[in-house]
Amino acid sequence: MAVGIHAFGGYLPRRRLSRQIVVEANAWFAPALKGLGRGERAIANWDEDPVTMAVEACRDALGLLDRSTLGALWLASTTLPFEDRQNAGIVAEALGLDSTVRTLDIAGSQRAGTSALLTAIDAVAGGAGPVLVTAAEKRRTRVASPLELTSGDGAAAILVGEGDGGAVVLGAATETADFVDHYRGQHQDFDYVWEERWIRDEGYQKLVPVAVERALAAAGVGAADIQHFCFPTSTTRVAAALARRLGLSDGSVRDNLQVSCGETGVAHPLVMLVHVLQQADEGDLILVTGFGQGGDAVVLRVGAGLADRQPVRGIEGSLAAGVSDTNYQRYLAINDLITIERGLRAEVDKQTGLTTLYRNRAMLLGFIGGRCRACGTPQYPASGACVNPDCGATGPQDRYPFADRSAQLNSYTSDRLTYSPDPPAYYGMVQFEGGGRAMIDFTDVDPGATLEVGVPMRMVFRVKDYDPMRGFRRYFWKAMPVLPSAPAEE
Repeated sequence: MAVGIHAFGGYLPRRRLSRQIVVEANAWFAPALKGLGRGERAIANWDEDPVTMAVEACRDALGLLDRSTLGALWLASTTLPFEDRQNAGIVAEALGLDSTVRTLDIAGSQRAGTSALLTAIDAVAGGAGPVLVTAAEKRRTRVASPLELTSGDGAAAILVGEGDGGAVVLGAATETADFVDHYRGQHQDFDYVWEERWIRDEGYQKLVPVAVERALAAAGVGAADIQHFCFPTSTTRVAAALARRLGLSDGSVRDNLQVSCGETGVAHPLVMLVHVLQQADEGDLILVTGFGQGGDAVVLRVGAGLADRQPVRGIEGSLAAGVSDTNYQRYLAINDLITIERGLRAEVDKQTGLTTLYRNRAMLLGFIGGRCRACGTPQYPASGACVNPDCGATGPQDRYPFADRSAQLNSYTSDRLTYSPDPPAYYGMVQFEGGGRAMIDFTDVDPGATLEVGVPMRMVFRVKDYDPMRGFRRYFWKAMPVLPSAPAEE
């Protein structure tokens, strides 16, 4: 049975932190970081995490596809917000998937993204329904460490199904070994990284080639036939050295996006794959690898249908939408890398009633409203009475999803009295195309941007607030202005 990629998408946060600013701020202590000061890294906003970024990547991939056909959704990450709550289940609720969908969290290694992809390929080949694989990462790193400069936040999503799709899987392989290049122990906030040369010589150069050679043999293609080689590492010249060792052409080595966004951890092999699929031509052969306690490799051939399966934005669109950020202090604060005085208003107890959350999960996580059965008027939230003054019908309403509907700004407030991790707090009224309105929080409002009535708004799934006493994150939808990019605050 042929198995292929039927849809794909990606997401990178809009803000891109200047590495040079980070280098200059830490030069007094770590002058050796100067060599890593080129380019920018993608940084998630305070209300983004692997769950919210995975939702955005999946929305980008699925577009207007019928989501009821999905058989499974798997989320790969080593920075999942919940250790004992299925994070993939939150993503499924936000996407409005059917309750019969199988959900699974995959973690424990930087290879989790490619391992999830390979496992999905096997599942589909065995007769399972289409599997949506998504990977996302938001790694906390020590201040003045190389990882702080080379890492980036982001997500990708791949829909695997029967048939060739946009790119058909030709072969795949795995080499497993307990090679510990870095680790993060239980209750530890940061990765502990071993010596770079040893990782390169004993890990990359010896483990990855074994998996690649097996995958090429399974695919029945030669190394010289590969047009696109994706190897996710921030270490310079490693991919080129691997290519030479394997017999791949120098021109096949893909840009690892280090200068433009950084290495997005578990998600990076899939981020690079999405980027390739947005640029590849029919007949191109793609080799994607993952590294972490061994190596994964998968070989794909681009089909004629790729052009019809392009994402809404993908990685190319995310890169183009980036906004430069030179506010290093803000980055440190929203990632809890420094302790700041947040004020009395930040001390309000934010406990979430779990019974209320469950009973209203469609409204809160799926952003589902109602539509009057008598006159067809949409409203959020749904209620037992129509809001249309010319109707006023009472009784049950039909489910009406608002998340993917375009909207525009009706009114807004910029509030510095209300506590926000990134003041000021923006909120206001949005009007949805086709009817319905909601008073809602705004996010990703660029400093210097001017909000005006009528500005287009897009709904995004974000963290509403965080309960530090109990470690619980509450999610909800927010409105993001669709504005021309403005310079970030310095």
